[in-house]
Amino acid sequence: MSRLDTKKRAKLPNTAFAYVDSKGRRRLPINDEAHVRNAIARFDQTEFDEPGAKEQAARNIIAAAKKHGIEVSDSDDVAKAAKR
Repeated sequence: MSRLDTKKRAKLPNTAFAYVDSKGRRRLPINDEAHVRNAIARFDQTEFDEPGAKEQAARNIIAAAKKHGIEVSDSDDVAKAAKR
């Protein structure tokens, strides 16, 4: 996976993250294929502080996966959350 250092991360728009919490912390980068795969793998390790945030983050990850040609299994937690 390409390293996303602090400077590069700061330059990314909020849309390059699956979730931005109520304090403005950006979670689960989805800016490239490697980070999308990582977001899928780490989805259930992320805490969501607002109702509906988990489902929206899942939909963002699924959309990024499609954009990068990544197939997400229906049995993956992120796919299950996106369908809620």
